[in-house]
Amino acid sequence: MKREPARSFEDLVVWQKAHEFVLAVYRYSEVFPNNEIYGLTSQLRRAAVSIPANIAEGFKKRTRPDKAKFMNIAQGSLEESRYYLILAKDLGYGDSSVIKDQLEEVSKLLEAYLRSIIYSNS
Repeated sequence: MKREPARSFEDLVVWQKAHEFVLAVYRYSEVFPNNEIYGLTSQLRRAAVSIPANIAEGFKKRTRPDKAKFMNIAQGSLEESRYYLILAKDLGYGDSSVIKDQLEEVSKLLEAYLRSIIYSNS
């Protein structure tokens, strides 16, 4: 089944799921202690936002290497987010299992999207 090419980054399922992840991160981190506002809360949110932001930025790049670079940056931010979720759980700031499932879904989609960029014939 051939899909219609995305016309904007918002058409990308990987971006949609990454955006949903960011919204979940904001909700999850709302209950972090006030003393974390400039620490873990800020770091987790920044890393999470970087995922769909880099997908969006990479979408308009003209060459495959440029597109791939931004998707790889998004992957780095995803892994950074993964660590912050582990840390938040270990600090007792809440159960991160559901949000980690979302992160895993984004990770798999991002990997597939990156592969399609690198190995596409067009």
